[in-house]
Amino acid sequence: QVRLLESGGGLVQTGGSLRLSCAASGGTFSSYNMGWFRLAPGKEREFVAAVGVSISTTSYGDSVKGRFTIFRDNGKNTVYLQMNSLKAEDTAVYYCAADTPPLDKGGLPRLLSGYDYWGPGTQVTVSS
Repeated sequence: QVRLLESGGGLVQTGGSLRLSCAASGGTFSSYNMGWFRLAPGKEREFVAAVGVSISTTSYGDSVKGRFTIFRDNGKNTVYLQMNSLKAEDTAVYYCAADTPPLDKGGLPRLLSGYDYWGPGTQVTVSS
């Protein structure tokens, strides 16, 4: 059983930065693809970013490309989401997710169905 716990959310002004963390336990973290999604009021859960087993393999949603960076520290069983130049429309609950083996060789999953485990989420509010 894999457990994920996000942290680092909060209130920030437009243009500011936040770093989210997601700590994993209960499995072999280095063998997972890891992803971040977000859910804003009235919207569907949206893909934000993913990082592969190979830390150089990453993928981003169009709305965050160039502003957000995903990276992982396998020694700490943690994946991070560095969020810069935040906008009001980035306000959402942010969830991390784990895609566990066997992994799809077709690339990093960008759909909810591609992930097996989810954290409870952390709220990010960007005030304008």
